[in-house]
Amino acid sequence: MKLSNQAMGALMMALQKSIMDQSDMTGLLKELDFSVDENEQLVVENPPLVRVPKKEVDEDPIMPREDDFFGNA
Repeated sequence: MKLSNQAMGALMMALQKSIMDQSDMTGLLKELDFSVDENEQLVVENPPLVRVPKKEVDEDPIMPREDDFFGNA
């Protein structure tokens, strides 16, 4: 049995949440409910939610330029 892409994403969100909250992620992992999909892969029925407070969001984000990706042609 393997993790589905959704389950992998849920685990990554649990990790991100624990990093942001500076907390142990074992409590989050213990709360996850799993089921098996039609491909016999694990799916998380209650993935964690990650909320970012508005005050932490940059109001004027710096947009990357084309040169940042493709270099100077």
